Amino acid sequence: MAGVIVALGGQTPLKLAQSLKDAGLPIAGTSPEAIHLAEDRGAFGQVLKDAGLMAPRYGMATSRDEALRIAHEISYPVLVRPSYVLGGRGMEIVYDDATLDDYVTRVTEASPENPVMVDKFLDDAVEIDLDALYDGTDLYLGGIMEHIEEAGVHSGDSACSLPPITLGKEIIAELRESTRKIAEGVGVRGLINIQYALAGETLYVLEANPRASRTVPFVSKATGTQLAKAAALVMMGETIAELRASGMLRKNVDGAATWQGSPIAVKEAVMPFNRFRTSEGSSVDTVLGPEMRSTGEVMGFDRTFGNAFAKSQIGSYGPLPKSGRVFVSVNNADKRHAVFPIKRLADLGFEIYATAGTAEVLAHHGIKVVPVRKFSEGRGPDGSPTVVEMILDGQIQFVFNTPHGRSATGSPRRDGYEIRTAAIHRDIPCITTVQGLAAAVQAIEAARDGDVNVRSLQAWGAEVTAALDTL
Repeated sequence: MAGVIVALGGQTPLKLAQSLKDAGLPIAGTSPEAIHLAEDRGAFGQVLKDAGLMAPRYGMATSRDEALRIAHEISYPVLVRPSYVLGGRGMEIVYDDATLDDYVTRVTEASPENPVMVDKFLDDAVEIDLDALYDGTDLYLGGIMEHIEEAGVHSGDSACSLPPITLGKEIIAELRESTRKIAEGVGVRGLINIQYALAGETLYVLEANPRASRTVPFVSKATGTQLAKAAALVMMGETIAELRASGMLRKNVDGAATWQGSPIAVKEAVMPFNRFRTSEGSSVDTVLGPEMRSTGEVMGFDRTFGNAFAKSQIGSYGPLPKSGRVFVSVNNADKRHAVFPIKRLADLGFEIYATAGTAEVLAHHGIKVVPVRKFSEGRGPDGSPTVVEMILDGQIQFVFNTPHGRSATGSPRRDGYEIRTAAIHRDIPCITTVQGLAAAVQAIEAARDGDVNVRSLQAWGAEVTAALDTL
């Protein structure tokens, strides 16, 4: 047997790698010892320290008091989760002592056997996904993907753009060098996926997976590069230089790392929310967060980001409206950033409806807005309906609602939940992040211009190849 490949099947084969090696089977590519360096929190922290790279501060709590102490040391907001979960299950973003105390007692009883991870949450940061190949000498960047939603939304649920749409050349160069240091420090031979967060001017390493990620098929289609095949060959001893010479990997550029003047690919997650509607009117809440909820992905491909994002929405939820009524309700932290995209919708001719607090802010910025009643306020003395009634009656075509946190019981605040649930029942778009709204506005403009057309993936691939080969 030449070797057993464990790096192309998710987390389960990685966990089996050491047992397979102990049983006498040769592990192809990244060794079990290297896998441990990437998977073990303390060991990986030392790799980052040796490489001079930044990571969010964290701690592991075995009691309620210890969780509170760690949170005070690293400062709120913090990301908390049971240490034994995968896919972000049970993970929450916490902003104060009371909510952290509730989390520890509600989700998991912290103990030496079941510690709770407490990580510094990077508020208002840009998350970046990167897939790369490393052979021990050379690094090949398969693709750098910029998330649309802010850091804190699970990477499997966030839309992303390839190539990145707001990252400058300096950040791209820093990502390349950081990835090289991590791959070398861990001892990767084959694929590695690294998740970064850019907070201001500081680049943080969130985690590294020494295996193929869920984004490899997306990157491969977008760039016309057989990443999985190339990785298998590297794991069996071939070098990146040899693969460049053979034409499997491009000779002059790293995948889509410096992709300019070429089509843009947008990956969008497909959510199962409308599958859980009940006759009583309740539903699974649509708010995105650290726990992964998507059941699939689609890809939009075009020459501009707006067109590509429009296609991704058609493939996942259906086309965004080109006109009509938009309801907006924004939490205080998001109001400042939401004004511009909402004003752009008004300029495009949409009628803006909002709850009282949001309506007041929008009016201060010269946006014509119609105030509507919240679900919790009930109908007005004159019989004026609540926003939930308006949505269910088909009077609203688009909903933008950012969540207002969680109550002491961990359930979503009632008004936001009822709004998002009504949107699901009417099958109308409901966006819950400011970044998602900004992307949607670009997509709506592209659709109104009538420039969203269909071409085969092969046709787009030829255009990508031609653009990359000129670099």
